[in-house]
Amino acid sequence: MRKLIVAISMLAVAGSAAFADPILDRQALMKERGKIVGGLSKVVKGEEPFDAAAVLTQLQTLQANAEKFDVGALFPAGSDAGDTTAAPKIWEDMAGFKAAEDKYLADVKAATAATPADIDTLKTKFGAIASNCGACHQSYRVKKG
Repeated sequence: MRKLIVAISMLAVAGSAAFADPILDRQALMKERGKIVGGLSKVVKGEEPFDAAAVLTQLQTLQANAEKFDVGALFPAGSDAGDTTAAPKIWEDMAGFKAAEDKYLADVKAATAATPADIDTLKTKFGAIASNCGACHQSYRVKKG
């Protein structure tokens, strides 16, 4: 619970800061997103017990993260060079990339609004979220190594 409170506090601080370095800012948001999704994944896999209140808090934190993901500010022209795994396709198909992010946000909002009261509901909602992640990474991320 303490980690969750720290994470929410970090979200509030991050949300108040202007995007100074788009590469670092988008990496920070994606790293945070990955940790939240990873935590939910452990619950879905049965590695951690299902706790409806904790799941809802994680989904709300994930929604706050997704709402801060401003594609225009985080992926401006020229931010395709440097230490980034963002694929050139992002800038070639900005409308498609934005649509993928919008679908992700809609699915996160739907999961949050559903307030999963049991593991089966979470599994269904989490499946939609995770498929968005996979599809976006397949198209818009350069694999390391």
